[in-house]
Amino acid sequence: MKLKERSLLPLFEKFELDSAKGRRLKSDGSRIKPQTVKNYGYVLKLLQEFETDQNALLRVLTNPGNNKRILLAEKKYWKKFYTSFTDFLYIKKKCFDNYVGNVIKVIRIFFNYLNRELSIITGEFYKSFYVKKEEVPIITLLPAQLQVLINDQHFTEKLTASLQKSKDIFVFGCTVALRVSDLFNVKFRDIQKLETSYYLALKTIKTGTEVRIKLPDYAINIVDRFKQNAKGRATIFPPIPRTRFNEHVKQITELAGWCQELGKSRSKRGKLIEQFNGANKTQYRFCDLVSSHTMRRTAITTMLMLGMKEHIVRQISGHSQGSKSFYRYVHIVQSYLDNEVDMVFNALSNRRVS
Repeated sequence: MKLKERSLLPLFEKFELDSAKGRRLKSDGSRIKPQTVKNYGYVLKLLQEFETDQNALLRVLTNPGNNKRILLAEKKYWKKFYTSFTDFLYIKKKCFDNYVGNVIKVIRIFFNYLNRELSIITGEFYKSFYVKKEEVPIITLLPAQLQVLINDQHFTEKLTASLQKSKDIFVFGCTVALRVSDLFNVKFRDIQKLETSYYLALKTIKTGTEVRIKLPDYAINIVDRFKQNAKGRATIFPPIPRTRFNEHVKQITELAGWCQELGKSRSKRGKLIEQFNGANKTQYRFCDLVSSHTMRRTAITTMLMLGMKEHIVRQISGHSQGSKSFYRYVHIVQSYLDNEVDMVFNALSNRRVS
């Protein structure tokens, strides 16, 4: 077949559009999630910026065949692209390993789409695009800290009305282990009463998993408080910008006195780089690192710490049996338990026998 050069960006735009319109599906036949399509749009924008930065159009050479000279030239072209593009992300865009890895992962998916779905044979050079990853520390509340937010009425009364609402949302999220997108999509109709008990029953947005969890009294009290001011709103919690909600939970945990220094580091090309907070470059504290993501993480670790069996926690959280991300929580809990056991045995070994 005849060699042909095609501009890469129009093909990527088609990839994004086909994913959004349902013309491109997952391997199980389900549609691509809107958030995933949005991520494709971010990658497209980065590729457009990269073209401008390099003052060169990206292209795809179709049907390179088995010509050694052409294959060698293509190998060099895509190796140079990978090096230049990742340099652009790290240096110009100041990205870290996780983000760079996610961008490269999308580009690999795009090339699979060209080869498998559009029958645009580009070769397999894209398979050498290395997807970088980093293990970002999981920040969670301990059960004793969560109990303060649930039960300490004196502390609650010190908060402003807006902080009290955010605290209620945060506590509910730390109870039900939902992703943030699912939490703010929970509707009043998703709360079901069976005899004297209440259950949260819904299908998650990201994975379509059926979730059903019995709610404690304090969670129902939170629902009732929001219902009083719902004014016809279908969702339990009103829409709130993520940045504002994150700022609120940082303020709440700071007012609770959870200000121990933890530090923060991120990985660039596998090298840890210490991060500092603000213009004064102070160390990050626990309260600075708490965010909306802390809710789901706290719920999972709390369940495990207080003795709930792993398979039941996975059923609630929607993690698969072999999920690597789930077992990060298990390892955190084991570390917590080990510390508690060490404390007991150290007390025993230091006690004098009368």
